[in-house]
Amino acid sequence: MVTQFASAQTEEKADILTSLGIDWTLLGLQLVAFLILVWLLGKFVYPVFLKIVDERQAKVEEGVKAAENAEKKAGEAQAKIEESLKTARSEAADIVSTAKAEATRMIEKAETDAKKRSDRIVAEAHESLEKDVIAARKALHNETLNLVAQATEKVVGKTVSSKVDESLISAAVKEAK
Repeated sequence: MVTQFASAQTEEKADILTSLGIDWTLLGLQLVAFLILVWLLGKFVYPVFLKIVDERQAKVEEGVKAAENAEKKAGEAQAKIEESLKTARSEAADIVSTAKAEATRMIEKAETDAKKRSDRIVAEAHESLEKDVIAARKALHNETLNLVAQATEKVVGKTVSSKVDESLISAAVKEAK
């Protein structure tokens, strides 16, 4: 019974493979064709694909390196910008302080010029006053001489020569001083 069962199973196996439509020679030929296809793909197609993948990988790596360089350069540029801003701020502060100092000097110069002008005007006014005082004194002196001459003429009753009048009046004025 065991042998019968074993022979029945082998027949069933043969029947099962045939019932599934599997032919051993066709399976062998398909296996050989598949291996040839794999070999051809490995020989001609896969190297091209690997080359394309490698090129893309290299491009990606280049892109990453370029991005890193750009980031580094951006950092350097930012540092340069900050340094430039710092320099510009210090230059601006210097310009402002210079402008303030210049404005202070200009104000001081204007004040000095105004003081000189006012001193000159005051000096001219003093000179003018002095001249006016001298002129007024001369006029007063001459007027006094005329008045004294007239008063003397009235007191004496007659006119003496003008030279005598002047000498008498001059002597009297000197004594009065």
